Amino acid sequence: MADLSSAFVAGPGGVMTDEVGVVTGDLELRTTLDNGELRALVRYEGAEEWYAVTGASCRLADEKDHEAVHAVLLGVLNRPEG
Repeated sequence: MADLSSAFVAGPGGVMTDEVGVVTGDLELRTTLDNGELRALVRYEGAEEWYAVTGASCRLADEKDHEAVHAVLLGVLNRPEG
């Protein structure tokens, strides 16, 4: 399955990443799926470097759930109004 990507605005407190700590502002979420392992990554909109979202990677029981999990993560992270 292809990677999924969506732009969003982080709410107050931002998004915690493994590599650089908290990132804030206009971001992009990308989820990748490899042999059932889903990885959630974020980057500043338009930047090249991706960071792993702390605690958001998981194993999916069914690879068809990739789109649904991406949508749930986006719903949790996208808080433009705070």
